Amino acid sequence: MTSISTDPRPLRTADLGTLVIMSWSRETPDGDVPFLLACSLGDGEGGPEATPAAVEGLLSRSGLAVGGDTVLDATVLPALPIGLLVVPGAAALTMPGVNAQFAPTAEWRAAVDRRGYACLIFATRPWSGGEPGDGAAVAAFANHEDTLSTAAQVVLPVRTLRG
Repeated sequence: MTSISTDPRPLRTADLGTLVIMSWSRETPDGDVPFLLACSLGDGEGGPEATPAAVEGLLSRSGLAVGGDTVLDATVLPALPIGLLVVPGAAALTMPGVNAQFAPTAEWRAAVDRRGYACLIFATRPWSGGEPGDGAAVAAFANHEDTLSTAAQVVLPVRTLRG
């Protein structure tokens, strides 16, 4: 007898490779909006070809859907296992299997302080080249149709340490 398991496949973190987080803010009619781009450099064991499936598995375990125009609003989903902690000079994105710390830009931090949230784009496609800190390269990658159509998009509430 053959049975089909509905359990998720084991996450192969070796195929994720190096995950990077890049922050920026963009001016809109309502003021600056803070964004985060999370993606793999495609340097995992399986190379860039294995990256999309590995990242999609990570996102699925966190309750995030990939693709389409849907933006999940985590500000109204307190049980979602994804968090964004912001402290002076640093921030951290946490989710099952990930604890990624990064140094946000001053403009991003100011926008986060005003809004209380950040818009996360977690790309399944690996970083396509260029320097991850280059604003023009980040914007081109994050706004590319191939990135957005295969990414999870989430509005994340910001947590801070209260003294």
